[in-house]
Amino acid sequence: MAPIERITLFNVPKAEDRKRLLEQYKVLAKTATKDGKPYILAAAAGESFDDPRNKGFNISVKTTFASLDDMKYYDTECEAHKALKAVAGPVKTDVLTTYYESVL
Repeated sequence: MAPIERITLFNVPKAEDRKRLLEQYKVLAKTATKDGKPYILAAAAGESFDDPRNKGFNISVKTTFASLDDMKYYDTECEAHKALKAVAGPVKTDVLTTYYESVL
């Protein structure tokens, strides 16, 4: 089974809120654990380049999980992700998430 790749896009209007959200992703990358061990295989986040195809989404995030179960844990139980959602919730105007198993 291939890893699960997750893409999340945010629209965060204020520059200072984008910076704060990206800082929280740095915290998440260092502190997210399952059964006391890191479980996110890879994480990358940054401000999107200015491009009309972004449709207003200005923060791009990619996370990689070993399994769908790990990603579901991230969504429902991970304390580091809960802390991130607490930062993102009040400052985002939109969010889009998709995930897949790569065929490559």
